Amino acid sequence: MEVKAIAKTVRVPARKARIVLDLVRGKDVAEAMAILKFKPNYAAEVCGKVLKSAVSNAVNNHQLTEEKLFVKACYADESVTMKRFKAAAKGSAHPIMKRTSHITFVVAER
Repeated sequence: MEVKAIAKTVRVPARKARIVLDLVRGKDVAEAMAILKFKPNYAAEVCGKVLKSAVSNAVNNHQLTEEKLFVKACYADESVTMKRFKAAAKGSAHPIMKRTSHITFVVAER
């Protein structure tokens, strides 16, 4: 049985989230939580919350045991991009792209 959790429109670029997600893919939940807890960037903090949500879904909604769970899949897809503009020389403007992403965790029993 697979259980998943999704965080939508998170204010983290998908490219930076994927770096963190590559570290925990395929690992046991306890090990993955430890890695995300001590990784010093914002993407790891958000991914930790999503993983915790996926584990809670598995335990509370599907009666799976937390000790047997592992991260079957995790990925970050691009979401909407907030477009802002910064004043530049000679009356022109430079675009600032504030990227967001959808972060998904899928956990399953071993």
